[in-house]
Amino acid sequence: MCDKTQKSGSAGDAVYGLGLIGAAVYFISTATTFWIGVVGFLKAIVWPAFLVYEVFKNLLG
Repeated sequence: MCDKTQKSGSAGDAVYGLGLIGAAVYFISTATTFWIGVVGFLKAIVWPAFLVYEVFKNLLG
């Protein structure tokens, strides 16, 4: 028999998705050249890492 499991989406996925879109719009709209826009899109993909880094930097000094 084949055991099929279904993973349901979580609210965290939606928050990450909306954050990705918002960060991409922000970084790309502030870019002055095409390549800075590309770097901005890559930053938008990893925005949670920037957020956690800044939180820890401010909390722990």
